[in-house]
Amino acid sequence: MTSGCRVIYYISPSSENPIKDFLDSITKIQKAKVFRVFGLYEKYGLSSIIPHTKKLTGTPFWEIRILGKDNIRVIYILPHKECILALHGFIKKAQKTPEKELNVVYKRYKEWQKRHS
Repeated sequence: MTSGCRVIYYISPSSENPIKDFLDSITKIQKAKVFRVFGLYEKYGLSSIIPHTKKLTGTPFWEIRILGKDNIRVIYILPHKECILALHGFIKKAQKTPEKELNVVYKRYKEWQKRHS
């Protein structure tokens, strides 16, 4: 069963791919965990990844949470019904998502909106 859903990575105006760069920077095991969640979404849809997601309070963004000692986060938004736009990935070290990381997400999303509206 394929849901028709897909994960797209944010690409900067200069063709940089920070999500791919982040995924390339983590271990194979960590990367496999992220791709497992992406695969669930693409195969079964949004409801299949609910246990791995959390709404970021006060923002339009959601985070995919890879729990455990790594605490990997991929921040995304749903710009279309069947599409996740992955905006930023990082390893979370504090209880609260750092303001610095949220600033990166807002900047990328605003820039993406300008190019796609």
